[in-house]
Amino acid sequence: MNLRQLECFRAVMVAGTMTRAAELLRVSQPSISNIIAALEHEIGFSLFKRRKGRLQPTSEATYFYEEVNKTLESLDNTVRTAQEIRNMNTGRLVIASQPGIAIHFLPMVVSRFLESHPDVQFKLLSRSSAIVREMIATQQFDIGIAEPPVEHPGVRTERISAECVCVLPAGHRLSKNEVITPSDLDGEPFISIYNDHSTYYRLHNAFADAGARWKVVAETHFFSTCCAFVENGSGVTISDPYTASRHAGSGLVIKPFRPQINYELDILFPLDRSQSKILDAFVECMRSHLRTYTHPGFAKQ
Repeated sequence: MNLRQLECFRAVMVAGTMTRAAELLRVSQPSISNIIAALEHEIGFSLFKRRKGRLQPTSEATYFYEEVNKTLESLDNTVRTAQEIRNMNTGRLVIASQPGIAIHFLPMVVSRFLESHPDVQFKLLSRSSAIVREMIATQQFDIGIAEPPVEHPGVRTERISAECVCVLPAGHRLSKNEVITPSDLDGEPFISIYNDHSTYYRLHNAFADAGARWKVVAETHFFSTCCAFVENGSGVTISDPYTASRHAGSGLVIKPFRPQINYELDILFPLDRSQSKILDAFVECMRSHLRTYTHPGFAKQ
């Protein structure tokens, strides 16, 4: 039994005659007859009988048709799925990301991507950078995003760097400044990222080098929480641009900060897994959005 035989049988069942089935399949009527005869011989029972010049399916053919139709529909779905995968319309991607990017930035990127790839399924895991690094060896994700350093033989790393920005409450005395410096923030209530973060030490050095008082009134693990403090009037902060842009809609003012302090992220790809076309398309979409935060004029928009 082969696929062509099943297709011919279905065509005869649908069309009602050998002649019409031949027209549907664009073959000759004798070819259809021969194929059906060969199928009957192989399966060991009759499929059609002629009564008063009309072709009628046997009861066995009616039962057999249900299974044949399921098989061919499944095959059609398989072919269609292969075409969608080839055309990058379907697939499943697992992303493991540190929370700062996973909370707001990645949902925005994924939503934009789904507009042109609606049949792609995503699984977004929000984990600390340390946990994302540990997951590398288990190959549990298609793409990972973590703060550096990431040193692992089983991963390919692509580094993204963007300038941190100063976040001020609406109406702040410095909101008209083109650039904010440590001297401008001398003695200003400051919300800082926690002291186990590399940005903390860079800020500490920047204020020390400028001889400015760094008046930290609160520390937190996430830039988003820092910005929330600013929203509530507790002080000012320095944030990664991805998080700051999200809070700009709340009336906060974003300004460039000097000396330049870079916030770095590592995009991680498991080495032992080949990248699908849909993953390539998503990564390029993500890079495109990341680039909007890496040019010097971002905080002046």
